[in-house]
Amino acid sequence: MAKSKKTPRPKAQTPKGFRDYFGADVTERSEMLAKIAEVYHRYGFDALESSGVETVEALGKFLPDVDRPNDGVFAWQEEDDGDWLALRYDLTAPLARVYAQHRNDLPLPYRRYAMGPVWRNEKPGPGRFRQFYQCDADTVGAASVAADAEICAMLADTLEVVGIPRGDYIVRVNNRKVLNGVLESMGLNDDSQRDAVLRTIDKFDKVGEAGVRELLGKGRLDASGAYIDGVGLSDAQAEPVIAFLTSKGETAAQTIGNLKAAVGDSKIGADGVAELEQIADLLAAGGYGPDRIVIDPSVVRGLGYYTGPVFEAELTFDIVDEKGRKRQFGSVAGGGRYDDLVKRFTGQPVPATGVSIGVDRLLAALREKGRTGLANVGPVVVTVMDRDRMGDYQAMVAELRNAYIDPSDPSKGKIRAEVYLGNPKNFGNQLKYADKRQSPVAVIEGADEKASGMVQIKDLVLGAKIAEGASLEEWQDRPNQFEVPRDQLVAKVREILEGYA
Repeated sequence: MAKSKKTPRPKAQTPKGFRDYFGADVTERSEMLAKIAEVYHRYGFDALESSGVETVEALGKFLPDVDRPNDGVFAWQEEDDGDWLALRYDLTAPLARVYAQHRNDLPLPYRRYAMGPVWRNEKPGPGRFRQFYQCDADTVGAASVAADAEICAMLADTLEVVGIPRGDYIVRVNNRKVLNGVLESMGLNDDSQRDAVLRTIDKFDKVGEAGVRELLGKGRLDASGAYIDGVGLSDAQAEPVIAFLTSKGETAAQTIGNLKAAVGDSKIGADGVAELEQIADLLAAGGYGPDRIVIDPSVVRGLGYYTGPVFEAELTFDIVDEKGRKRQFGSVAGGGRYDDLVKRFTGQPVPATGVSIGVDRLLAALREKGRTGLANVGPVVVTVMDRDRMGDYQAMVAELRNAYIDPSDPSKGKIRAEVYLGNPKNFGNQLKYADKRQSPVAVIEGADEKASGMVQIKDLVLGAKIAEGASLEEWQDRPNQFEVPRDQLVAKVREILEGYA
């Protein structure tokens, strides 16, 4: 009789393109999102949690660089009715569906913010995952560019609240209508040629003015030595594009003047320039100067998606890449006006504008600058010297958990604490556990301490520093273990924690 084959054990590995987040990562993200939510809430935006699953029909074809509905998303077909469903690829497409579905019950304009994971079925790569967090704020139903200016101001405030000071970021603003005006003034009637020009404009930040000139003309050699065919425009035809991309002046007024010249007689272009001028005036009135927000025609985002103002938040400080080269950190947020998205459901144009923050990129920037404001501090560990006295240890941990780290500032929260729940036989293993948990303090109460009404409190942070090579004098000046009366347990633990706050 043949032996039955054993079912192979599953591989314990994360699926390709996904990752696991552990304690410090989750805590840092939660803390940052809470700060962002406070700003959004202060601006009058309400929270929305929409479904993580949408119909493919509702999601539409707005995923960047994807033409087919099911490409780029995780989709499946329902067996009962044949409907195609998919995990959301962003937070904006679900908003359009939510607004269209509930518009009779929602205020107009509707201001909402949303935070959560999104999924994209794309080829993963370094720093490119198939699941990641987004943090959005949008205003639906407001045609005035005052809504766009408000989003830009809120974005600047948000960056500063989470720990990016002025001078380390800039919010750049442009308008798709201005670009449309430039294309109109060029007299391009062939759609494929217009699309080629748009793709070339999108490369301005990589190849610069000279590179764009070449790509609009006959073509150019790229960094690898390969020849890239150009659009085939004459120098005269290409000039409006160059004038548009290089129109940023020393002041907003100069930039606006240059853009007026770039769009020529185009009405839509003139409308776009007027909107930018209004946004600049509104921001100036609110105290948002060019050190925080600037009009910058080089910003080109989602050319087939946005219908008016577009904006991008860029971090301007230098980092060192994996090859040791200095470079700027780059963009962490972007958005703009998308007046056609809700129309897919309602048949009527509904103005909308919003911004999306790349949560993981912003967290990476804060870590790069040491500005997360969080140390990976574990809980106080109450060790177990006598398993028959577990009630005593539970009483200690309850006292600690109910005590504020700083009674004068409850916002700092209460003390994290836990009882060691492993095998207490080997005390050394308990301290190893505390070290692995990155615990700042261990509490010890054996039979002798219990009889004398005392507890031992071990400062594990100082102990680790001493073990790493602190001098004998420092050991003598700052002992890392204390014996205190049992009723002073909380006070002494609080003292140690405040010393490392």
